[in-house]
Amino acid sequence: MKPETKKNIFEWVRTIVIAVVLVFLFRHFVAEAFYIPSQSMEPTLKVGDRLYVEKVSYKFGDIKRGDIVVFTPPPSAKVPADEDHLIKRVIALPGETVKVEDGIVYVNDKALDEPYEAEKPTMEYKPFTVPDGQIFVMGDNRNNSYDSRYWGTLPIENVVGKAFVRYYPFSQMSGLYNK
Repeated sequence: MKPETKKNIFEWVRTIVIAVVLVFLFRHFVAEAFYIPSQSMEPTLKVGDRLYVEKVSYKFGDIKRGDIVVFTPPPSAKVPADEDHLIKRVIALPGETVKVEDGIVYVNDKALDEPYEAEKPTMEYKPFTVPDGQIFVMGDNRNNSYDSRYWGTLPIENVVGKAFVRYYPFSQMSGLYNK
């Protein structure tokens, strides 16, 4: 083999290795793609939507009410093994009291303005104060969402990141403006 051919092969291999490492680091630390498998976030997100979740902002800032987060479900959720991530909206933060009464979600006795919800929740939920280090999450499709009302609060450390853009289907490509 000619020295020039060896050099070209080495350059190609080196380029491919660097690209693979950069993709791995980007996916692990910066942003990752996720698929929506259920109707729990309709109408905001539909079954089959694909989105990017950024993993950086919560390293430098706090989770906010209204953020759409992807997370590893806590053991209390008892989800099937193939559901290693869930996506919901943050409703209440540590120290806040959440309740659902007459189809309205309240946080600290103040009704939330929720233009994103599919329909008013039919299930009542007695006042509950979110413990430190936890958040309370719900799907936008309130009557078809398995969320904190059923399995309890979510440890903040389980949050993978914040959904920020839907990239598929292309006709629905948009930023996800967390309220």
